[in-house]
Amino acid sequence: MKYKYFSTIALAFATSVIAFAAQAAEVKNIVIVHGALADGSGWRKASDILERRGFNVTIVQEPITSLADDVAATNRVLDLQDGPTLLVGHSYGGMVITEAGNSANVAGLVYVAAFQPDKGESLISLASSKPAGGMNIRETKDGKYLYLDPAAFANDFAADLPKDEAAFLAKSQVLASKEAFSAKAGAPAWKTKKSWTIVATEDRSINPDLERDMAKRAGSDVTEIKASHAVFASQPEKVADVIEKAAEAAGK
Repeated sequence: MKYKYFSTIALAFATSVIAFAAQAAEVKNIVIVHGALADGSGWRKASDILERRGFNVTIVQEPITSLADDVAATNRVLDLQDGPTLLVGHSYGGMVITEAGNSANVAGLVYVAAFQPDKGESLISLASSKPAGGMNIRETKDGKYLYLDPAAFANDFAADLPKDEAAFLAKSQVLASKEAFSAKAGAPAWKTKKSWTIVATEDRSINPDLERDMAKRAGSDVTEIKASHAVFASQPEKVADVIEKAAEAAGK
């Protein structure tokens, strides 16, 4: 009788431990790193959708002064999270999450129309390997920063957004330092952690074939969405669906 009693207690304890472990692994934190030539405000719709689905969403407003600065800014936000976190990066943000994703509390990575570098690669080297449809990046007078010609912004970055929204993005774009674009990536987190990639099939800022190639190399789970480079803003529901799916899978 005693043996049966203790066996029952042991089984109940083991079940509780397993349930606790599963709950502890559940990913409810989403940290988003925006790309260059934009800021985090374009993620408002996708963020609201994810919040309604029960996620805690934080958006990193990195300075884009250097890759090291942007990784540090992302790590500061990751340090504020309570529990495992899914790290999401758009465009240049993919360069950032590839390094910041090595943080212990990052459970997985989602690349949204983003660069997905291997060690030693830079944004410029990747972009040059398969040029995109839009070639309207300009230098500031001091030669230190880059921006997208406002006259070409809608067509190259956000062709599927309403004209007024695209125009606002053009006027509020965050200039990117040349240093950030030429910096070489360190050890990529996607080699040790699960990753997902959204390919924007109408992207004119990053060649969609380059997005596919980088995702294949990394072994990422790929979703293709017919959208511009601003897929996060023009197709927020579909982007949120991929992020939710990734969070669920990363917690297993």
